[in-house]
Amino acid sequence: MSQAHLKAGVAKASQSWLVKETVYAGIVPADIPHPGKDTDSALASIDAQQSSSRPPRGWLHLTVHGRGGRWLILTAGLIALLFLIPTFSILRSVLEPAGDVWHHLASTVLTTYLLNSLWLVLGVGCGTLLMGVSTAWLVTLCRFPGRKIFEWALVLPMAVPAYVMAYTYTDFLQYSGPVQEILREFTGWTARDYWFPQVRSLGGAIAMLSLVLYPYVYIMARSAFMEQSVCALEVSRTLGCGPWSSFRRVALPLARPAIVGGLALALMETLADFGTVAFFGVQTFTTGVVRAWFSLGDRTAAAQLSAVLLGLVFMVLLLEQTSRGKRRYHQATTRYQELPGYRLKGWRRVAAFTACFLPLFLGFLLPAVILIKMSVEAGDQQFGPRFFELVGNSFTLAGLTALLAVGLALLMAYAVRLAPTAVTRAAARLASLGYAIPGTIIAVGVLIPFARFDNWLDALLTRYFGFGSGLLLTGTLAALVFAYLVRFMAVSMNSVEASLLKVRPSMDDAARSLGEGPLGTLRRIHAPIIRGGLLSAALVVFVDVMKELPATLVMRPFNFDTLAVQAYNLASDERLTEASTSALTIVAVGTLPVILLTRAIARSRPGHNGA
Repeated sequence: MSQAHLKAGVAKASQSWLVKETVYAGIVPADIPHPGKDTDSALASIDAQQSSSRPPRGWLHLTVHGRGGRWLILTAGLIALLFLIPTFSILRSVLEPAGDVWHHLASTVLTTYLLNSLWLVLGVGCGTLLMGVSTAWLVTLCRFPGRKIFEWALVLPMAVPAYVMAYTYTDFLQYSGPVQEILREFTGWTARDYWFPQVRSLGGAIAMLSLVLYPYVYIMARSAFMEQSVCALEVSRTLGCGPWSSFRRVALPLARPAIVGGLALALMETLADFGTVAFFGVQTFTTGVVRAWFSLGDRTAAAQLSAVLLGLVFMVLLLEQTSRGKRRYHQATTRYQELPGYRLKGWRRVAAFTACFLPLFLGFLLPAVILIKMSVEAGDQQFGPRFFELVGNSFTLAGLTALLAVGLALLMAYAVRLAPTAVTRAAARLASLGYAIPGTIIAVGVLIPFARFDNWLDALLTRYFGFGSGLLLTGTLAALVFAYLVRFMAVSMNSVEASLLKVRPSMDDAARSLGEGPLGTLRRIHAPIIRGGLLSAALVVFVDVMKELPATLVMRPFNFDTLAVQAYNLASDERLTEASTSALTIVAVGTLPVILLTRAIARSRPGHNGA
């Protein structure tokens, strides 16, 4: 085939594909005939030819896509630099001279902060691994009653914030709670006749965080088990391995990267937690940062504590990367069939059902029932205009952050698609770095430079114009929304990038051949096609902002509270039943995206339903 014929075929196939996919965007009429089924297979080879024949891209690749593309790439770089402000602010504090507050903290409670944080990480790591991996294997490869329900229901504890779980179980298990009252009535004991475990302790915090965070490991492990080839499992069975041996020697090693990735997320959330450990009286780095900022009034000491915690977070990430060494984990075959199901009988069936039911019951069902009961019997006494004001504040913050996060993530992901160079990829990764940083650290890292800017601008305007600007950033929602964006940009970036990867490269070439620029292609073609992924990203960010407590507690403007802050304040005052109304609202909002997430996981296996 001549070069001219090949170019003509590429252009024709690309134009046909563009017509097929952009009818919904209103670019071309719907009555234009669509390409036949053979186009899909032909287009795959054309995409491969185009990818292999494209010239090497320059380091910045600013001369290929026109003015719109250049501005898009430069904007992505500026966004990444802007999102690094909190990290640079915290790291800069290390160079400042330590004050009396820091020396006092270092000589008294710094060791306690470190040991409690390490014990918390160790305990939650063991708990999430045990519950997440075991349940993922059981619902994926075993057959027992209730498996279909457990597949999606085991993710529901993710909708419950850890501090809400702490409030719920404290009311349920305390001396005046229903459990101990029933125990005393049944046995006739008094308070001195029996010992009952103290829920408000380090062990209680480990239990609460494990019940809430094990879905991170469960999701990653189940996805890895579902994507494994049947061939590897069949070979292990022919070599004499039973189901348990196949799991331990074949399936588990292949799923190790995914499991460790989920574990790293759970441990970072553990280090970032504030509400649970503060309510239980466990002194960790997050409680120390808030105490140094509010109680002791020393921003330098708070920033230096944040730097130590930031070092622990990066240590977790480094261990996750180095633990793999030079080992590679990939499938040696592209054959995907329905996974084998080991039908359990007798006591094994009961054990599997119990192993899956207990995390679900303790992590979602029981807390939900307790919250509903508490809310109905003696909920928030301020329910009415005040409560709806809190709902409005929470929804405003969450909605604004979700829209901005998805929009910025779309710009950055599309910039990487236009110019997949080291610079654009690094910008995308740096913009997503905030998810590994606890909310208290981001809050301190944002407040310090933003407060300096506010003071500088106010002094400048007062000096030259006779009026001041006040706290333009730190006194409004601007700084708080920016902190949310830094914290949750990675959540939206992952969803948007995954959606854009499913759009064939030939569509970009076809759009340019029809006269569309990069921004027009993004607005009229890519955005309508990936609208499902954009909606999913917005939904997840919305729920994460609704649950976020540390950053909101530190940075909210004066007389501006959210549902999370209201629940924390009421629980801190030992008004647990009143806190149930706000907590129940947060849980209800978080349930929908969790269910949508589980449905997406169920359809993720190659060859699912024979496809």
